[in-house]
Amino acid sequence: MLTKEEAIEVLKTVVDPEIQLDVWTLGLIYEIKVKDNNSLYVRMTFTSPACPYAPQLAEEIKQKLEEKGFIPELDFTFDPPWAPSDEVRMMLGLS
Repeated sequence: MLTKEEAIEVLKTVVDPEIQLDVWTLGLIYEIKVKDNNSLYVRMTFTSPACPYAPQLAEEIKQKLEEKGFIPELDFTFDPPWAPSDEVRMMLGLS
């Protein structure tokens, strides 16, 4: 059975093309649950509801998780809205 840690390693390879940081580091992933038979639930958000790269990011996440052997279920939400952590703000030069 695949693990949550393996899913996180995959998510760290998916980079937001606008910000140039991965979706895990950005804090776009709110919840991960590995279920039976490698089913994987991922609750996530985007940097804004109007994110132009949302479809591209969702497809890349799904594809990379499937390549690893997961059966992903992606659940998108904007509640709570994304806000960068202090660490991410520093990486982006916003602090």
